[in-house]
Order: sequence, then C-alpha cells, then structure tokens
Amino acid sequence: MRVVLVEDDPLLRNNIVLLLKGEPGITIQNSFGSAEEALVSFPDPASEIMLVDIGLPGMSGIDLIRQVKSRKPEIEIMAHTVFEDRKSVFSALKAGASGYLLKGSTPRELIEALFNLYNGGAPMSPKIARAVIREFQEDGIEESYLLSQREQQILSSLEKGLTYKEIASAFNISPHTVHTHIKNIYEKLQAKSRQEAFVKARRKGIL
Repeated sequence: MRVVLVEDDPLLRNNIVLLLKGEPGITIQNSFGSAEEALVSFPDPASEIMLVDIGLPGMSGIDLIRQVKSRKPEIEIMAHTVFEDRKSVFSALKAGASGYLLKGSTPRELIEALFNLYNGGAPMSPKIARAVIREFQEDGIEESYLLSQREQQILSSLEKGLTYKEIASAFNISPHTVHTHIKNIYEKLQAKSRQEAFVKARRKGIL
C-alpha cells in the first residue's frame, strides 16, 4: 500500500510517517504540509492511498480531495481530522473521501482503517458512522445527493436573485430548461415554493 500524507502539523506528520514506515505492507510515498505542496506531485501514478487533514492552511483539505479525485479518480482518500460536524463530514465525502477518521484514534485504529480503505472498505470513526446513519434514518441527506450539479448551480443562482432568463444565459440553456430544472428541484426537496426550497437546501448543506 503506497500512502501519501497531507498534514500541516509537523510533529503529527512526522509521528504518522514513523508509525506507517514501521508497518509491514505500507510504504510512505510522500508527505506534505499543505494542499498546495501536495498538488505539485499529482497525478502520481504510484500513489494508492491519501490521508488528508481537512483543516489545512491555505487550500482546505476538502478542496484538495476534490482536485486529487478529479485528477486521479482511482486513488482512495481518507479524511483525518478533528472536525466532526455534519458539514465537514458530508463535504469531505461528497468531495471524494471514502473514509473519515477522527484524530485521537489509536495508532492501531489508524493502521487498520488504512488497510480497510485499501481493501475496498469505507472506514469511519464510530462517532462519524453513527452520525451518517442518523442522517439517513432521519431522511435528512437523501435530497442533497439527489440534486445534480446543474440543479445545485441553478438553485444557487436563484438564491442570488437571478431571473430565469439570466440563469439560462449564464448556463447557455433555454428558459424552458431552467423551468424544468426548478420543477425537479422542488420535487426532490419536497418544496412548494422558492423560499421553502432555499430553507430545505440550506438545512441539507446544499446552499
């Protein structure tokens, strides 16, 4: 397993590198202190796993995950962070992370999570896994994943006050297509009005 580490805390970064170097079956391909440094080396054909801190200086870890996945879709990425809020978790997962491990996990938990990810799993700290399950049980995340990227763009444009014609011009589509998208958005969010759609979209983290 060839691992790339992105962690801005130099002490923690060095400790993780030492830990993983001593684990049979794991090779540290590289380690970086920022997203910007990491992106210089991508796409790296040898890298298979990326362990990414979300709270990086400059470009965030979430933006890094998104860019790396766009350049190298086959790489597996695990967020490694102190952030356990809903927005951070689902933003990381939507960006392309397949695992989410809270800092403070034991060295053995970190190693097992990396092997789990490498073998096709989706490792998460128990607290995070419970939060994800709760979201689905409460039917609170399904709508956001049902909206296409274009629908999210149109909803965001509506929130900014753009008219149907302005939105159509911005995305080079017809006003009729805009109307169809908005109708679909209302149906997916189960909203009866524009304001209700905005409220529900904010609640789901779409806006």
